[in-house]
Amino acid sequence: MTLVNQRIYVLAGMALLVALGQGLQSASTLEATEAAPANLWDLCREKSAIHRFATLFSAQDVRDHLATEEGRQRAMEWCRATGVTHVFIESFRNGYQAPRDLLTTARDTFSQAGFKVSGCVTPTNVGKLSTGWKLISCCTDLKTQDRLAGIFAYTASLFDEIMIDDFLFTDCTCPECQQARTKRTVRIGDQEFPVNGDSWSEYRCELMVQLSRIKILQAARKVNRNVQIIIKYPQWYDYFHERGYDVIRQTTDFDRIWVGTETRDYDDPRWGRTVQYEGYFIMRWLGGIGGDKCGGGWFDPLGTTEHTYVEQARQTVLGGARETLLFCYGALQRGTGPRNVEVLRAHIPELLDVAEKVRRRQIIGVAAYKPPHSPPGREPYVYDFVGMLGIPLVPCHEFPENAQAAFFSVHALTNSQFEERLAGLVERGVPILLTDALAGQLKNRELLNRPNVHVLSVQGDPHRLLQFTEKELEPLRAALLRPFGLTFKAPNKVGLYLFEDGSYVIENFNNDPVKVALNGKEHEIPGRGWIQVWK
Repeated sequence: MTLVNQRIYVLAGMALLVALGQGLQSASTLEATEAAPANLWDLCREKSAIHRFATLFSAQDVRDHLATEEGRQRAMEWCRATGVTHVFIESFRNGYQAPRDLLTTARDTFSQAGFKVSGCVTPTNVGKLSTGWKLISCCTDLKTQDRLAGIFAYTASLFDEIMIDDFLFTDCTCPECQQARTKRTVRIGDQEFPVNGDSWSEYRCELMVQLSRIKILQAARKVNRNVQIIIKYPQWYDYFHERGYDVIRQTTDFDRIWVGTETRDYDDPRWGRTVQYEGYFIMRWLGGIGGDKCGGGWFDPLGTTEHTYVEQARQTVLGGARETLLFCYGALQRGTGPRNVEVLRAHIPELLDVAEKVRRRQIIGVAAYKPPHSPPGREPYVYDFVGMLGIPLVPCHEFPENAQAAFFSVHALTNSQFEERLAGLVERGVPILLTDALAGQLKNRELLNRPNVHVLSVQGDPHRLLQFTEKELEPLRAALLRPFGLTFKAPNKVGLYLFEDGSYVIENFNNDPVKVALNGKEHEIPGRGWIQVWK
């Protein structure tokens, strides 16, 4: 276990007890927020070392919005009004490569105006297409590999930093992929690499790791030895390995990592069924893997109202991100984008303040163990739903040996030593919450009879957890928060975030106001609002 993770689990419950009566409280709701300050651009430049706001100009945005001086000036004014101080200018997306002259002019115009400027590549519709999602490529195909190398070499000749949007994966099952998987061999150009197994996840992870090393990192650095390349991971963390994302090796290989923190409206017919807490969980989980390499969070306006749009920003900041990227300029000019941005602008000063306070503090709470490459079984994204229950999670990718309270799901079975290590926590008297599916697979049934072990009834559907009543949640919270000397009373869909110095944040994801009590201290939180108490 890393020193960072050891520190996470040396928890400061007594500090929180003291702070309950001494904190400085602030609260926010969309309805109560005034208009954005006139000096937002200056404020965001001043605070950029703490937290930046960024946006992306897709390759199509470069063509449609940055091809004229008028368009570039309009874009810069929008950025200034939104507090955006960092722009990513994309060279390639969906089979379209923006011309060098447009990219160069846009890069230089923004740079000369005082913006930090980086490049971006979205590797969609590159070469031979996958048999699965048609935006995705067959990365086994050698010509496709060469085309990818050409795109990154081209982009590296223009930018010293390049972000890769979250389409660096494959789901192809064509005969060529089938043959390579069966053979247990990955071929990149004229080089071959062994695969330790014949599953699709093993083949794809090896394929994408080696492809990234040779056709992206080496190809780009051959043109520009100073180029820094960022891999942005999508939000669908439970299925990374199935499509070739290897968060351990790729995080080691790439210069930096970013995180997709988009959650959208739960009830949206197209984009819904994702709860807001997911943005926080994945930001913290990947932040634990990436450490100082972890940069920012990225979310979009798709399937959102202004409420969920601002909640995406809050979860990203609470998750410890050093930067927030608003995807993307073109999308934010239409649909719900303008209203979302209008409301976000008014919240940016508060978000910057929260980011500064979060940066100086360590989170504490219930260890939530999600091993890399762990299949979810019938419990996909269960962590996100547990976080919606007012249980303050500390996401971790290593087994939490020093936890004072812990939550485990079937994901933990990826660790061959899990049951032995679990027994050690149980023997120490650590409060443990297990999903019913995990409990059903334990060989040592005696563990389930211990008074500090509790079973969460997921029944193969994490969404049902959102139906738990406050009365049903009380005994779970009481058991898990006991080591910290805390009690928390609140309805469902309320997030609790604890810090080791005694500070805390409570966010209400319900549309209606709620009454909550932390150690008897009562708060009324407006619908879709939050409070912060900082020591």
